[in-house]
Amino acid sequence: MAEDRKLHHFDDVSKHNTTKDCWLIIHGKVYDVTPFMEEHPGGDEVLLAATGKDATNDFEDVGHSDTARDMMDKYFIGQIDASTIPAKRSYIPPQQAPYNPDKTSDFTIKILQFLVPILILALAFTVRYYTKAE
Repeated sequence: MAEDRKLHHFDDVSKHNTTKDCWLIIHGKVYDVTPFMEEHPGGDEVLLAATGKDATNDFEDVGHSDTARDMMDKYFIGQIDASTIPAKRSYIPPQQAPYNPDKTSDFTIKILQFLVPILILALAFTVRYYTKAE
């Protein structure tokens, strides 16, 4: 089949990284797993995490069954051009907001930092006023 011999460039494959368009590279072959996203037992997040790289190790680490391996033929769309796969990808840490365990907004925290001292001061003046009057 002519489609079996289609050679894909790594950069082109790595662009297919959404739930509506997901391609994986496993053992030098390219698979369009988009139709399988909802059916995947591990969820679509697992498949999306394997995009943009050679997912062979991810696939083998899970220990897929022979049935799962047979299913792969249905999603095969071509070979990957091995010369286009980067030798090593540099690690880019994900952008994260500062740790906020109670999930309050920064605005709420700033308002409380302003209001709480004022309320304590008002309470102190009120207590002093009523204790002095007696």
